[in-house]
Amino acid sequence: MLADSGGRSRGRKRSAAAVGGLDSGGRGRSSTPAAQKRKVPETGEDDDQSEKKFRKCEKSGCPATYPVCFASASERCARNGYTSRWYHLSCGEHFCNECFDHYYRSHKDGYETFSCWKRVWTSNGKSEPSLKAFMADQQLPYWVQCTNADCRKWRQLSKETQLTAALASSYRCGMKLSSVTVEGSDACAQPEDVRVAGVTDSWWLSMLILPPLFKDSPASPFLSSYYPDCVGMSPSASPEHRRPAPPHIPGLSPYFQPFYQPNECGKALCVRPDMMELDELYEFPEFSRDPTMYLALRNLVLAAWSRDCKEVLTLQKCAPHVVVRGLVRVRCVQELDRVLYFMSRKGLINTGALQIKWPLLPESQHNKVLVIGAGAAGLAAARQLQNFGMQVVVLEARERIGGRVWDDASLGVTVGRGAQIINGCVNNPIALMCEQLGLRMHTLGVRCELIQEGGRVTDPALDKRMDFHFNAVLDAVSEWRKDKSLSQDAPLGEKIQEVYKTFLQESGLQFTDLEEKVLHFHLSNLEYACGSTLDQVSARSWDHNECFAQFSGDHTLLADGYSSVLHKLAQGLDIRLNTAVLVTVPLALLQKNVIGFSPPLPDRKLKAIHSLGAGVIEKVALQFPTRFWDSKIQGADYFGRIPPCPEKRGLFSVFYDMSPQGEECVLMTVVTGEALSLLRDLQDSQVVDLCMSVLRELFQEQEVPDPLRFLVTRWSTDPWAQMSYSFVKTGGSGEAYDIIAEDVQRKLFFAGEATNRHFPQTVTGAYLSGVREASKIAAL
Repeated sequence: MLADSGGRSRGRKRSAAAVGGLDSGGRGRSSTPAAQKRKVPETGEDDDQSEKKFRKCEKSGCPATYPVCFASASERCARNGYTSRWYHLSCGEHFCNECFDHYYRSHKDGYETFSCWKRVWTSNGKSEPSLKAFMADQQLPYWVQCTNADCRKWRQLSKETQLTAALASSYRCGMKLSSVTVEGSDACAQPEDVRVAGVTDSWWLSMLILPPLFKDSPASPFLSSYYPDCVGMSPSASPEHRRPAPPHIPGLSPYFQPFYQPNECGKALCVRPDMMELDELYEFPEFSRDPTMYLALRNLVLAAWSRDCKEVLTLQKCAPHVVVRGLVRVRCVQELDRVLYFMSRKGLINTGALQIKWPLLPESQHNKVLVIGAGAAGLAAARQLQNFGMQVVVLEARERIGGRVWDDASLGVTVGRGAQIINGCVNNPIALMCEQLGLRMHTLGVRCELIQEGGRVTDPALDKRMDFHFNAVLDAVSEWRKDKSLSQDAPLGEKIQEVYKTFLQESGLQFTDLEEKVLHFHLSNLEYACGSTLDQVSARSWDHNECFAQFSGDHTLLADGYSSVLHKLAQGLDIRLNTAVLVTVPLALLQKNVIGFSPPLPDRKLKAIHSLGAGVIEKVALQFPTRFWDSKIQGADYFGRIPPCPEKRGLFSVFYDMSPQGEECVLMTVVTGEALSLLRDLQDSQVVDLCMSVLRELFQEQEVPDPLRFLVTRWSTDPWAQMSYSFVKTGGSGEAYDIIAEDVQRKLFFAGEATNRHFPQTVTGAYLSGVREASKIAAL
């Protein structure tokens, strides 16, 4: 292999210039073409003699005293002998000056091969098409790992053998690649190349000249709009120019979009394929200077997970898709294990409703965790922790799981007493779990007819005009708050009125009575979003989470309800119901000191808890014998009610068709804002009578039948909720969500929608907060 310490070498006939002339003893190399053994220098001979016969790698820190050329491209290749210069690719991989000239010099045979490669590389890529890049991309041999569990040795393939994912998945030592058979049972007994052991050392990566660029990566279809070499892929892998990404990849859910496209922003749970995130840099600081290897691996993993989220993503599944030449493939597969571990712990992959057979993080098996509350946050945390391998017990005060998710099927169709809508499905983990479980999501349309008292449908142009003015008012409030401190905050309702009056005075406009009522309809929607009257909501921070990327795409109705998701999350967990101890608990219970903490919670956390509001909305659902609304609504998923006066703007302001395909006859409506006070002292039947009077006013041109069955929610008086979702009170800020989420002495952890600054008020936010805390606990 390499010349030994006695100085023996095999060489070819060379010109005097190539060898450096005669050595100090007057002896020259053999002029015969056949390789000849060099005479061992006698004791006392000048050390310069060996320097003339051999040349070390000139790369500082490279231990290769007698490099070997891997290329063997030129007839004059130095192999393991003398060359005027060795080119270093990694510790263990070099090529000689003769092979360099073979491709680089225009009169040499390999020049056209290099030139063709260079044209493709330049056309598709951004990095320099150097000769070293060519050798790494086209000439280095592939390495593959034996799939025999008792072996797992790395073997170098012949230069002519192309590595594919299929070959990497099935390779065994001694495999005769032409017929895919194993030549001998003792092939695994052969020792592994000594260079492989060096690859695992930390210094090896620092000596790598060029980063690995993958061929045929699963991420390739997702990233066709990027320069391949900027996202860890080889520009030579495809001769095509960069092109706009397709709307979606065939066979892939359109809701799975793990990567930003160029010039795209504002999409939740999306990563830049050409940049590391802050938490990635913290976990993998060694890639901060050149993140190419990490990006290649991370992008591969995210793409593989998006393609199949129903099975656990393992090293054995991902490693065959790491197709790159050279010893660096050994290092890539080793790093891939770390990347999979990190991404599993963070809940980026191997998450959702997967049932795990083997612990994802085996070293966590001795940890024990008590989760308090079996709502979306508690179940998410418990499922993650149990999948990691920890021992988990969930305590729930109610006689059911779900918390503020509570579905009712008594009306012939699933009605969510709590949440039922997914607001933005792209990359939403709830949509992911629906994909895993095969659950139906009904896409909600955008059309919403506004019906006045008397039954007249409002002109859509009028609604559009007032929606524009409404948003202009909110824009003015946003402009006002730009330089305002917490102490200068004001109630949102007050600022809206102030801006509105100023607008009317300065513009000279005068709205009609109907236009004013339509404006109040939009204000009722704002109260619905906040879960509160606007006089309690912060004008400075009411939409604090909008500065973060939010979920985009379709808004959908979970036809089978959120419970179908949460019950799958709960499957296999140790959940103890009717146990009145709580911490993934609703904000209202923390505010009212329903739970005692010993020692008490930090003052900073208590202040944050009280700076948020406990918002409330209530629902009413009605089952009818006929779909009397169809003729007027004409297939819309919902319709609105123009309020008769400001005080009633939140009273049954929107009606949802719970069976838009026409199979059932169920309407669900909401009560928000000041209108909640109208229901406080009414019995459920009286609330229904009030709702029916509204419906009969909206559809007075026809007979509206009495409901067959109904349900009315009472979240404000529910002992284990006392709220629907949180909002920022006047004088508060979005930072409160982060403070409530802070752990106490690394022993007590908090989750729930009121701990998620990015996605508050949603089941998605609650779920993600549970995943977040599970990751924090696993990292202890």
